Amino acid sequence: MKAVIFARVSTEEQKEAGNSLPAQIERLKIYCKARGFEIVKTFSIDESAYKTKRDDFDTALDFLKTAKEKIVVCFDKVDRFSRNVFDKRVAILYEMAMQDKIELHFASDNLIITPNISATEKFHFGMNLGLAKYYSDAISDSVKRANETKIRNGEWAGMAPIGYINQDLPDGKKTVVPDPDRTHSIVRMFELYSAGQHSIKSIKQEMDKIGFTTRTGKKLTTSLIHRTLKNPFYYGLMKIKGKEYPHRYEPIIPQWLFDKCQSVTASYHKKPFKALAKPFIFRGLIRCDKCGCLITPEIKKGKYIYYSCTNYKGMCDRVWMPEKELLKPIYDTLKALQLPKDTLDGLTEELKKIGRNELRYHQTNMTVLKTEYDLIENRISKMYEDKLDGSITQEMYDKKFKACKEKQAEIFENMDAHSKADEEFYLTADKVFSLAKRSLEIFESSKVPEKRQLLSFLLKNCKLKGENLLYELNSPFDLLVQASNNPMWLRGRDSNPRPIDYTNP
Repeated sequence: MKAVIFARVSTEEQKEAGNSLPAQIERLKIYCKARGFEIVKTFSIDESAYKTKRDDFDTALDFLKTAKEKIVVCFDKVDRFSRNVFDKRVAILYEMAMQDKIELHFASDNLIITPNISATEKFHFGMNLGLAKYYSDAISDSVKRANETKIRNGEWAGMAPIGYINQDLPDGKKTVVPDPDRTHSIVRMFELYSAGQHSIKSIKQEMDKIGFTTRTGKKLTTSLIHRTLKNPFYYGLMKIKGKEYPHRYEPIIPQWLFDKCQSVTASYHKKPFKALAKPFIFRGLIRCDKCGCLITPEIKKGKYIYYSCTNYKGMCDRVWMPEKELLKPIYDTLKALQLPKDTLDGLTEELKKIGRNELRYHQTNMTVLKTEYDLIENRISKMYEDKLDGSITQEMYDKKFKACKEKQAEIFENMDAHSKADEEFYLTADKVFSLAKRSLEIFESSKVPEKRQLLSFLLKNCKLKGENLLYELNSPFDLLVQASNNPMWLRGRDSNPRPIDYTNP
């Protein structure tokens, strides 16, 4: 009788004693020779029997299905056949054996599956499959528990990301440390991208200029740069299966730098509305109050611009509104932003008070942070002296030194954030007043694209209700209009003002 040999190993089992492919094949050859079987095909398969997708095994299965005569199918053991009782291939081959199209032989298990097998042999076969699956499940559970423990301890399993290197500790454990040859280049990469003036491609060009390569000596690819800039590992978090966990290794960039890079990336994905054909002031800015569809423009008689609901949902009657009518409330609002001199003086004086308070707050916080930073620096110096005196061990010193430096890095980030906030406060206030005073002038002198940009900046929630244009002003322009309409808004206010009822001034 003709026979086919199946030898299989999985990645996890290749090092098991006696289970290598040559060892299995040699045992099965001896088995076939002893029984007078003619070996017509040998399949050497390197894939897990626990996985659903088994391409090599399926190729062998197709060979058996097309055979024109009964064939003996030889495995070394049942677990070389499958470790999953729910594997469809188990049912297919078992059914072929029950139909007497093949015989299943498991040499080392001394088990043969034919239509005439006894209940005991069936039980033996099923038990072997069940135990094989249990073994694989137990391995899987052990690996999961080990990985969960590593995650809880902030340990990274696998190759360290570029900019770090895997390192063996004297006690046999492994750790991840910054790569002294590449760390500064990784930091530079983040700094360049965070400025918003470089694309991934231009950063690659910069890295190529300085000869930066991976650990294997290859140049960076744009995809690797993109993954690096998205990887939170560099500031203290490791991403595992889409979730982030804190790790125990030394960060090489502050979190604010990483966040700045993500903001730059997000800004590239914001696609501005593309006006088709001739631009219109309100295109894409207004929605129907009744159905929520866009209000779209059309040109009538070659020069008059009208707007109406697209009526995509079939809920509205198309009412056409001239653009000049929609612009009337806009001009009223822009005029309202041109504050009277006495109101502007009041706002300026109020801003000065806020500025003085903000300055005191800024200075107080900076003093506290600087004092804390210096205290930690003194603590580091004292620890160094203690180490020299032998009061503490090198291991204890390294641990405390790392903790102090991490705290100093956090303090430095807070100081930097306070400085940026202090600067942005005055810049923002100045820009708001400047734009408010000149908004009408800018709108009237601008072309349609600039008009659209200004309205997008000033307005939100624009809706057309019948023939009325409804909208809200973005903050703080809404407050400026309130101040314009209520001259008493700033007069006689105390430090804890009560809300003003504008319906009954």
